[in-house]
Amino acid sequence: MSARGESAEPEPVRPGPIEAAGGDASSPERLARVALSRAYGPERRAVALEVGRFGAAAVWERARAAHPGVDPHRDLEAAARVGARLVCPGDPQWPTSLDALDRLPGERGGALPGAPLCLWVHGPADPQALAARSVAVVGCRAATGYGLHLAGEIAFDLAERGWTIVSGAAFGIDAAAHGRTIAVLAGGVDVPYPGAHAGLLAEIADVGAVISEIAPGTPPFRRRFLTRNRVIAALGRATVIVEAGLRSGALNTVAHARRLGRQVLAVPGPVTSSTSAGCHRLLRDFREQTTLVTSADDICEEIADIGSFAGRENVRDARDGLSAIVRELLDAMPARATIGLSALAGAVRLRPQDVLAMLGPLVVEGLVDAVPGGYRLTELGRAPSTTRRQ
Repeated sequence: MSARGESAEPEPVRPGPIEAAGGDASSPERLARVALSRAYGPERRAVALEVGRFGAAAVWERARAAHPGVDPHRDLEAAARVGARLVCPGDPQWPTSLDALDRLPGERGGALPGAPLCLWVHGPADPQALAARSVAVVGCRAATGYGLHLAGEIAFDLAERGWTIVSGAAFGIDAAAHGRTIAVLAGGVDVPYPGAHAGLLAEIADVGAVISEIAPGTPPFRRRFLTRNRVIAALGRATVIVEAGLRSGALNTVAHARRLGRQVLAVPGPVTSSTSAGCHRLLRDFREQTTLVTSADDICEEIADIGSFAGRENVRDARDGLSAIVRELLDAMPARATIGLSALAGAVRLRPQDVLAMLGPLVVEGLVDAVPGGYRLTELGRAPSTTRRQ
């Protein structure tokens, strides 16, 4: 549905400049974005498309008569009362990763929401700077102790490496993941939700950024949580799903990440756990688009810039440097039992004196113990050998 309210389509005009955050909040283009966001919300992509063609001021001029109760100045004042600010496309603090949402077609020919018309930001952090090196971490609300522990450990370790965590401040995995972070809300930034997380959101606003595309004072309607998920996926370089059931809303965030071409990383859980069934289905049904990860090291290996992450060190085991025949000798010995010299010589088809000559150095190196009745492997010597004599 058109927001213009006229049958004659005007000629496209170049949208006017939008001042940087903290600049002229009363510019017609900024005020129009605030007003359109209040009047239509994020679901009306047709409005956003018209804004891209004609500019927000022109679109609002034609739509304002149908929305006499919308006053963008009231929203700016409400945001100012809690210390929040307006950030619009083109501002230095606008997360440019959100622009990718405007380049995606709608699902099955539909019109899924694109990039937000504007953002409300509560907190001192620069959203663009945070989003430039960020990872979305999502999961179910009814998380297990296993999931909460892993989400917290992964988020903490990523933050130690300079990554920002993006999540939705919900119960469960979201709350466990928040630290150095961006919290994306489904309602106004001045409406803490869930209410039990008012303290958590206040802490995030002290050091990070609580953001929303929803006008101040607006409660989070149910459909807005799914709409909000596209913003979480677009802000992160990758989306990590820690725990999710088969019907978890976190899978919706993953779907947006796939549409955006962002990496999807799934943490596996116990095969008997219903709270990990969604993660396992992603790994099985979308194996070419989903990577199994278990730690921040795994995640960094997948998402770090080329040349910025040192790969895993090659771990040398106790058998490195041994000849193939000596490794075969070790492989022929029982893992936990004793074997006599003659039986061992027969197993490797060598003379007993030749086997005895090899066993001496192995005893000295601590790989084999000489015991009554023969020889047996030590714990160090039980490491499997990958080289076999043909």
